[in-house]
Amino acid sequence: MGVAAPAAAQQATYTNPILFADYSDPDVIRVGADYYLVASTFHFSPGIPVLKSRDLVHWTIVGHVLPRLPFGPLYDMPGPHTLDDTISKPIGGTKYASGVWAPCIRHHEGKFYVYWSTPDEGIFMATATDPAGPWSTPVTVKAGPGYEDPCPFWDDDGTAWLVHGKVGAGPLILHRMSPDGTRLLDEGKVIAEDKEKLPVLEGPKLYKRNGWYYIFAPIGGVGTGPQAVGRARSIEGPYEWRVVLEAGTTPVQAPHQGGYVETPSGQGWFAHFNQTGAFGRIVHLQPVQWVDDWPVMGDPIPGKTSGQPVLSHAMPDTGAPPPSDRIQDSDEFDRPRLGLQWEWNHNPQDSAWSLSARPGWLRLTAMPAEHLVTARNTLTQILQGPRTRITTRIDVRNLSDGQRVGLSLFGVRPSWVGVVHTGAQNRLTFATEGRETTGPVLANAAVLLRAEVSEGQVVRYSYSLDEGRSFAAFGVPTWLARFSWWKGSRPALFSFTRGPAPAGFVDVDWFRVEHEAQ
Repeated sequence: MGVAAPAAAQQATYTNPILFADYSDPDVIRVGADYYLVASTFHFSPGIPVLKSRDLVHWTIVGHVLPRLPFGPLYDMPGPHTLDDTISKPIGGTKYASGVWAPCIRHHEGKFYVYWSTPDEGIFMATATDPAGPWSTPVTVKAGPGYEDPCPFWDDDGTAWLVHGKVGAGPLILHRMSPDGTRLLDEGKVIAEDKEKLPVLEGPKLYKRNGWYYIFAPIGGVGTGPQAVGRARSIEGPYEWRVVLEAGTTPVQAPHQGGYVETPSGQGWFAHFNQTGAFGRIVHLQPVQWVDDWPVMGDPIPGKTSGQPVLSHAMPDTGAPPPSDRIQDSDEFDRPRLGLQWEWNHNPQDSAWSLSARPGWLRLTAMPAEHLVTARNTLTQILQGPRTRITTRIDVRNLSDGQRVGLSLFGVRPSWVGVVHTGAQNRLTFATEGRETTGPVLANAAVLLRAEVSEGQVVRYSYSLDEGRSFAAFGVPTWLARFSWWKGSRPALFSFTRGPAPAGFVDVDWFRVEHEAQ
């Protein structure tokens, strides 16, 4: 498997998806010559990655809005737990599928704003002068359960507004907002609700162009729904609606929620997600044409108001040379902080991990848990498809009785390869959906673990006892963890114990990712 090379200088086209990675509910803005994208992170911490691009196609992570998820004690996974590695619910003692939903990023009067909802706690916002951070402490804009997908808007006269949906797919509600964006000034007005023509209405983004107000919002649900746009002369409506992007004859089954942006030359572009199963909701980019002050996305469909997704297209006219930006993945753990690609499953317990206890290594101290999905301090990152090889080197000399450590494709019904310490022995172990298969006893201090992910959403595990000169397959080819809790499967490092205290630890030397070109 070869590593994909950066785009060549003469490249004039791009191919969808632009991000074969689970950045669901993407929103995008341009500030000067730079583009910024945010996406949902749900129960993962830190929350809300901020990605940066110069050409709308090549992206890199520059920061996170939320260092931790500060919305309540359940985000620390305290238990008691009702989950195990064979089921997706009930989720007692955790906040799977909750947390950050559908963030929206805007730039106003020299400041960056990000708004988001948590389905159980309310609507929040934070600000920064630099999108890489630091970001302000979150402010509660509207407290209470049941709200989703907020989007702020500052009109030409400085009047501030906020539009949002309600969990359960509608209606869309518009509020007046304080100029600083921290408070709502009224109880809100329903500006869009039509269960027949606009079913499962969600994810609104509010724009103004040529004197028209536009709401971009998907309808029909994550797996099948198209993109719709409402247009009105007044921000309070009434809005006239039409479908502007649908699957058509393409394999993109549901061109769903996203954000609109224009290049300095005036080209319009729409970044949206597409549901792919275990790979999650990956990001596509569509050209946008304006016809009679209506947007048409992708390739226009004859006789319709809508287009269908492009599979490839001329690069956006951003004026930027092709960059070498890419989403970070590999980590040698030789810096004082984790790479920006890493996100913990729920909030971590900081006393149980370290990059300084053994410089150049990541130490994960085991915490008690019966199952991987209820274990704390599982360190994950987004899986970048469609074909990926992940290898890690771990030192297993300091495990304790009952401890399990290793490499997982994490999510609902996860699988993993790793080491289990029982009595005085370390034994290689493969697990899928909670069923463990033991392998040989390990005499080595260090072992290399590998996961190879195929386009068919299957993972094959292997290990090496000779520092990578040869790998032996272990376990059986296994489906990736299911898409559930609103997230796709993720590569993860873990350490937990079913044994008595004191707990042992595993040291991780490095984590390396190779991608085969699409």
